Amino acid sequence: MSLLLNQHTLSFSNDVTNYHSDLLTDEALDFITALHENFNKSRLNLLENRVQQQCLFDAGEKPEFPEATKTIRDQEWTAATIPHDLLDRRVEITGPTDRKMMINALNSGAKTFMADLEDSTAPTWKNVIQGQINLRDAVNRTISFTHPIKKKKYTLNKHIATLLVRPRGWHLNEKHILVNNEEVSASLVDFGLYFFTNVQQLIENKSGAYFYLPKLEHYLEARLWNEVFLFAEEYLKVPKNTIKCTALVETITASHQLDELIYELKDYIVGLNCGRWDYIFSYIKKFRNQPGFIVPNRDQVTMTSPFMDAYSKLVIQRCHKRGIHAIGGMAAQIPIKNNKTANDAALEKVRADKEREVKNGHDGTWVAHPDLVAIALSEFDKHMPTANQIERTCDKVVISEADLIEIPNGTVTEEGIRKNINVGVLYTEAWLRGHGAVALYNLMEDAATAEISRTQLWHWLKNKVCLEDGRLFTIDLYKEIFDDEIEKLIIEYGKGGIKNTKLKLATELFDTLVTSEKFEEFLTLPAYKHI
Repeated sequence: MSLLLNQHTLSFSNDVTNYHSDLLTDEALDFITALHENFNKSRLNLLENRVQQQCLFDAGEKPEFPEATKTIRDQEWTAATIPHDLLDRRVEITGPTDRKMMINALNSGAKTFMADLEDSTAPTWKNVIQGQINLRDAVNRTISFTHPIKKKKYTLNKHIATLLVRPRGWHLNEKHILVNNEEVSASLVDFGLYFFTNVQQLIENKSGAYFYLPKLEHYLEARLWNEVFLFAEEYLKVPKNTIKCTALVETITASHQLDELIYELKDYIVGLNCGRWDYIFSYIKKFRNQPGFIVPNRDQVTMTSPFMDAYSKLVIQRCHKRGIHAIGGMAAQIPIKNNKTANDAALEKVRADKEREVKNGHDGTWVAHPDLVAIALSEFDKHMPTANQIERTCDKVVISEADLIEIPNGTVTEEGIRKNINVGVLYTEAWLRGHGAVALYNLMEDAATAEISRTQLWHWLKNKVCLEDGRLFTIDLYKEIFDDEIEKLIIEYGKGGIKNTKLKLATELFDTLVTSEKFEEFLTLPAYKHI
């Protein structure tokens, strides 16, 4: 199907059979086309800048606080006013845009809900479009779900969480929509469809179009979002600053440009968020060709690791100086129903984590499951009686460039290798079947877990890292452990069950990414070809 819009041809890929004309109206597609024509070239240039920056890192450079923007860091300025329904964000729940999950999240008692079109959504055409339909129905407060077997009906409560939406990152295309035979940016599709479809209703709801911006690597990438926001508000003739955004600080380069990120978005930004797993993934990825930057088993890298602690405290300081929220990291635990002892231990871990965050100065935090909301709320209510603690300036905090890249202590073990293989393959298999949020071993995992799992294996293998027991991690040892772990999964699935899985493809894809001489920037790029 092709449409002539704005004198440019918009078309759908051959595998699209359901055009959802009630959502993908000519006017909505016209808007997507306009976004593409105005901003895609700049996006591609910024992605090329990432390649050039990686070459500098490969040559031995380290991230720096940019000298060219020192005046921005030194000057006194603040971001624009925070709207009333985003003043208190002490607990944010996150999850995919599945209909039932969205209703439960909005009803959870959390202050806000981040509906995720990015790392916890596998971007099949069905998921992308159904997610937008679910978002539309949530904004209109008509969303409901009836369980097909239990016949239980789910509807919204009178009071629900404030909705934020996370589009996909700048690096991803939406292969199902093309303008002049060029794939459209997935970021612009996700943002554009949600904004076009819902902005008028959001204004009627006395709210706004609120977004989370993922995987920014440079303040110029934030500038591009600012330009998109300005264009979108003018295009649809809505009041300026109807859009508000929170940027995720989940790359090692972004943590060196916090003031700059805020400054570029200062009319729209209301907060920064600490994206834990992606940040560790970025740390390994950026320094992958520099000697010495070996990161131990991922379970050993916590928010108390020096470089992680430094980054989170710097986020708090810079956010509060600029008058915006500093949102803490994710608690990914899910209830362990058949083991009270293990469940109590997991919940205590969540409680302690949230206590640390609020005492450090965070204004809010993330949870992945409704049962964690009360625990997180309790800690923030106890230590933060006001809507936020932006007035807490943290002026005495001093974080250097060296602090932000300090190599974490720890060990690499066979158990860590096995866990990365097992969880990485299981997640990839589920993603290939269209599931972006996957419950594994009592944790709700998204794409970031698979990314760090395969990246660690690639990096350990490249460096023939010495394991805790003295063995070198060679290709032969990797193959031995990998084959053993895959055999366990085959036995677990059973000969009958394995036919309904994507295990063979997931195994091949994951193994190729780990053993390839060339590092693949994102697992989801080659995997996207298969969904």
